[in-house]
Amino acid sequence: MDPSVTQVRQAAPPGLEEYNPFTDAKPTRMAPKAAAPTINTQPAIMKPTEEPPAYSQSQPQDQSGVAAELLRRQEELEKKAAELDRREREMQSLSASGGKKNNWPPLPEKFPVGPCFYHDITVDIPVEFQKTVKIMYYLWMFHTGTLLANMLGCLAWFCVDAVRGVDFGLSILWFILFTPCSFICWYRPLYGAFRIDSSFRFFAFFFVYICQFGIYVLQCIGITSWGASGWISALTGLNRSVPVGIIMLLIAALFTAEAVLSLIMFKKVHGMYRTTGASFAKAQQEFATGVMSNKTVQTAAATAASRAAQGGFKEQI
Repeated sequence: MDPSVTQVRQAAPPGLEEYNPFTDAKPTRMAPKAAAPTINTQPAIMKPTEEPPAYSQSQPQDQSGVAAELLRRQEELEKKAAELDRREREMQSLSASGGKKNNWPPLPEKFPVGPCFYHDITVDIPVEFQKTVKIMYYLWMFHTGTLLANMLGCLAWFCVDAVRGVDFGLSILWFILFTPCSFICWYRPLYGAFRIDSSFRFFAFFFVYICQFGIYVLQCIGITSWGASGWISALTGLNRSVPVGIIMLLIAALFTAEAVLSLIMFKKVHGMYRTTGASFAKAQQEFATGVMSNKTVQTAAATAASRAAQGGFKEQI
């Protein structure tokens, strides 16, 4: 027998040689198959990760608030557009009539002296700065009225105490001096600064207005023989006459309110100045440009240059 066949017979598993397919022996039982998984025929439903917000009555209120805000902004834009149209018409009428004419101070036509300045906030000042300039103008008027009241208070003090003639005289001087000087020295620079966005005029306003605030504080204190019905003078006058002292106390309160309002407006104007892009370098440049463009300065410079050239030419000869 072939050795390979013998090797296969020896390697065969036991029981395979005795197997007879024609016998009645029952075949070995097969292991039961695993049951197939049941298939869900229902459609898949995806659950949202976040629950939708519950309906509340605040949503219509929020929508109505947004709508009101939009309406308010639309009204503001319409007002600004109407203001710009009005200013454009006024500028056209001014150009047709030959330019702007001075209208401040408002004086009668038959008065021997005419107005010195052109003053119209709604025409010259941009819309976003008009409110601030108007408040400063009203503050200047309040300053003028307080100086007038101070003069009357010092007059009443002089009537009950003849020694206070110096205070009455100085109060007249302060009224005559500070009324026009305050308008020219700090209000007009502020007006021009907002009108043409001038850094130099802003710095001029800040410098003068700081000095003006110091004067307000001194007038509020009211040192005697300084011509101001401040707190010290009012208490002194109260010892002399109660009605006069009460009047002077009211004037001292006006000086105090004036100092406080001036400080508030100074901070507000300084904050607006920082948003306009003005700077000290621009102020220097504007000052140099203004000086060099001045005809008087140009004439003086040309005269000095010609004299220097003539002197050098004579020395060479």
